Amino acid sequence: MNINPDGSYSSGPAKKPRPMPQLRLPGKTAILVLLAAVLVLMVLDAFYTLKEDQYAVITTFGKPSMVSSSGLKLKLPFVQQVTKVSKTIQGFPLGYRIGSTQSVDEESLMITYDYNFVNVDFYVEYRVTDPIKYLYNSQNPVDILKMLCQSYIRDTIGLYNVDTVITTGKSEIQAAIKDKVMARLEQEDIGLQLANIRIQDAEPPTREVQRAFTAVETAKQSADTTVNNAKKYANEVIPAAAADADQIIKSAEAYKASRINEANGQASRFAELFAEYQKYPLITKQRLFYEAMESVLPGMKLYIVDADTGVQTTLPLEQFATVNLGGEAK
Repeated sequence: MNINPDGSYSSGPAKKPRPMPQLRLPGKTAILVLLAAVLVLMVLDAFYTLKEDQYAVITTFGKPSMVSSSGLKLKLPFVQQVTKVSKTIQGFPLGYRIGSTQSVDEESLMITYDYNFVNVDFYVEYRVTDPIKYLYNSQNPVDILKMLCQSYIRDTIGLYNVDTVITTGKSEIQAAIKDKVMARLEQEDIGLQLANIRIQDAEPPTREVQRAFTAVETAKQSADTTVNNAKKYANEVIPAAAADADQIIKSAEAYKASRINEANGQASRFAELFAEYQKYPLITKQRLFYEAMESVLPGMKLYIVDADTGVQTTLPLEQFATVNLGGEAK
């Protein structure tokens, strides 16, 4: 009877415990091989070749520097990174695609100064003048150049009539577009220079577009007619309304002036009467009374007898009773 390590009993000879596996450290040979591999990688990463038509932008801890001379170059392995940029003139089409005969209408279809449509294809050539600005001043400098070219192409085509665009004005149009794009690239400062821009083809649009254009022109003429009629009506109505308004304003100003003058006259008369009243109160009272009676009872005779002296005064007031100044009517 044997006692197992877990405390149970079993028959037969006892089993010996297995020895624990031992970890083996890499030997000197493996270490040497690893070091040799790292050394080879460092040597391979320490050299690069630069062609005559290439720039090299070396980035050291995020700081870029430029190398333009060709040949075998040395750099710090794993620390410096190399980005190669072509020096050669490159290009892209506008209005078509290389290897295809189909026109790209959203790029080629334009409207001229005389409101005609025309399909114009261009080929744009550019070169990199500053690889550091080319890589780091913008996310996609070629797309920026393409958008600038499309904008200035449409702006310039819109200054010429359709016959000039299709026939004799191509050189002038190309030169004008090139000057505008080059000036704008200097402002953008993205490390690109426009080498050339050429009109590849210029032709009238399809019949479908011509029919659409005719419809647009018809609508435009109808709109112009409506606008002209509205302006004619406005020219007829506005002067009459302005004259009426001017007449109303003048009448109001005249009425205002008359009321002011009347008020000033009444105020002056009152001031004069008050001055007279201060000098001769009784006489002024009688005068005011007589004037009031003449105003209230025009065309009547009025007999006024002084109770003390018996003097009789006649006013031109018809059919009016004799009044005693003491307050008794006769």
